[in-house]
Amino acid sequence: MKRSLFLVCLLTLLVLAGGCGKAKTTTTPAATKAQKEPYTIGAILDTSGPAASLGEPERDTLQMVVEELNAKGGIDGHPVELILLDNKSSESEAVLAAKRLVNEDKVLAIIGCSQTGTSLAIVDTVTKAQVPMISVASSAKIVTPPSERRWIFKTTQNNEIVAQKMIAYLKQKGIKDVAVLSVNNAYGRDGAGTFIELAAKNGINVVLHEKFEATDTDMTAQLAKVKASPAKATAVFAIPPAASIVTKNFRDLGLQMPLLHCHGIGNKKFLELAGDAANGVVAPMGKLLVAEQLPDNDPQKQVLLKFIADYQKKYHVRPTTFSGHAYDAFYLLVNAIKQAGPDRAKIRDALEQTTGFVGVSGVFNMSAQDHSGLGEDAMVLVEVKDGKWHLLQ
Repeated sequence: MKRSLFLVCLLTLLVLAGGCGKAKTTTTPAATKAQKEPYTIGAILDTSGPAASLGEPERDTLQMVVEELNAKGGIDGHPVELILLDNKSSESEAVLAAKRLVNEDKVLAIIGCSQTGTSLAIVDTVTKAQVPMISVASSAKIVTPPSERRWIFKTTQNNEIVAQKMIAYLKQKGIKDVAVLSVNNAYGRDGAGTFIELAAKNGINVVLHEKFEATDTDMTAQLAKVKASPAKATAVFAIPPAASIVTKNFRDLGLQMPLLHCHGIGNKKFLELAGDAANGVVAPMGKLLVAEQLPDNDPQKQVLLKFIADYQKKYHVRPTTFSGHAYDAFYLLVNAIKQAGPDRAKIRDALEQTTGFVGVSGVFNMSAQDHSGLGEDAMVLVEVKDGKWHLLQ
C-alpha cells in the first residue's frame, strides 16, 4: 500500500510540475488493483515541436498498449506503469528527460526518442547508467557500432534499407542522374548521406545536393536549382511539415520528373499538408500503410490488421508507421521483461536474443551484431494516388 500511495503521489507531482517538457503518465484501473508491484517503463518522445507528427502517434500508441496489457493482467501480474516525457523535439530536453528517468524514476528501460538527433543525444546517458533503450528513429548510427551500443536497440527500418529501395526503383526506371534535397539535421544528414554513398556504388549520379532547415516555409530556391540541373528524378529526406512544403513547391514549379521521399512521410499529416501535390510521390515505407493490399501469406498481415483495428477503435483514425514503431518497441520490451524480470542487464540480454518477433515494422531478428533486426523485406514501395497510399510492389 505504501508503494502504491507513493506512486500515486509521484505521478500527480509529475503531471503538475512538468519538468523536462510536458510530463504525462499512463495508469489504468488494472494497475491499481494488482497485487504485485508495478514495472516502470520510461518513454521520451518528440510530442511537440517540429517532429510532433512523429511523436504524437507514438505517444497515443504507447498509452493504448499499456492499457491493453494491464487489462490482461500486466506482465505476470505486474502492471506496467509508463512515465512519458515530451522532449519538445530538442536534443538538450531529451538529455534532461533521460537523466530524470534514470536517476529519479529508476525505470527498467526507456523507449525513444522519435528522431535520430534526439535519440543519439541520450545514448551516452543511458549507456553510462546501463539502462536498455529502444529508439523509434531511423539512423543506423543509433545502434552502431555494436561494441559501443551495447544497451541501445531500435525498431525503425534503417536508412540503408530506404536507400536500397529508392535506388532499385531508379534503376528499374533507367534513371541515372538524381538531385537530392535533405533537411539540415541528423535525420536528413544520415538519410541523404546513406543514399549518396549507395548511389555511387550503383552507378547513380547525384548531380545536386541541396539542404533546408526543418522550420523553413519555402524551398523554391533549392528546387529552382534542381530544375536547372540535368537531374531526371529528385529524392527528398525530410519529415512533415518541411517534406510537404517541398512537395508543394515541386509541383508549383512544374517539375515533371519522379519525386521520391523517404519513410519520414509515412503519416496522414504529410498528405493533409501536401494536398493534391502529394499525388505521384513514391516512397519506401513500412507495410502498415498498405496492409489490406498485402498478399494473405505475408507474415505481418494479420498483426498489421489487428493493430489497425485496435487503434481505430480507440482513436477513430488510422495509425501511422510511427505508431507501429512504438508498438514494436513496447512489445519487444514486454517480451524481454517476461523472460528476464525486473533486471536491466537481463532485459538487455533478452532483447538482444529476440528472434522471429513479428511486429508492425517487420519481423525482428536481433543479435549481438544487429540491434535493429530488420531486413529489406520490412519495407515496400508505395505511391500516393488520389490522396491515398498504394502498394507498388
